[in-house]
Amino acid sequence: MELSEAVRRRRMVRSYDPSREVDGACLDRLLREALRAPSAGFAQGRELLVLRRAQERELFWRLTAEHGAPPPRAGAGDGGGRWLAGMRTAPVLVVVLSSPATYLERYAEPDKGWTDRDPGRWPVPYWDVDAGMAAHQLLLSAVDAGLGACFFGVPSGAHAAVRESFGVPAERRLVGVVSLGHPAPDRRSPSLRRGRRPAAEVVHDGRYGGGWPAG
Repeated sequence: MELSEAVRRRRMVRSYDPSREVDGACLDRLLREALRAPSAGFAQGRELLVLRRAQERELFWRLTAEHGAPPPRAGAGDGGGRWLAGMRTAPVLVVVLSSPATYLERYAEPDKGWTDRDPGRWPVPYWDVDAGMAAHQLLLSAVDAGLGACFFGVPSGAHAAVRESFGVPAERRLVGVVSLGHPAPDRRSPSLRRGRRPAAEVVHDGRYGGGWPAG
């Protein structure tokens, strides 16, 4: 599949065929492709926690239900119940983690030279940015493999419980989760009624407000 086609076809899939597992070799390929996403200083301070066994996924969903409201992207008007019912059918959950310390250590090396390891030097938390890039690469690779995927957040109140239950070090940040599986029919997200903002409105040529030709 051409990259441009994968970009156009990508959507957040919130319901999966529970009778179809994700092939192990395919999953391995998707994860390795995700890890080829760029990272600042080639620090590679992002990790993937793969939950592909029923008991692991059930534990994750129980923890997020017990320790917080439904995560972002929950369905409107039903308290997230419809969204949650669909998402629980995903045979694979990939928790995307970031490690700030890995970046602070990397940029204290001689070729970077920020020896004080001060996170305040960073204008934005690139550890989370890079984790997001890996997640997006996983979303596109899923489309290329004929799978469905969705990125969603972990409720803030559940972060500590998820880390403890799955042995994740306390200094790792839970950036989000990618669900993977064979898509099942689901309803179109009501958020799409907002429409896609045109490039002429959000792309600025040379100066903010400079506009971009309509196309």
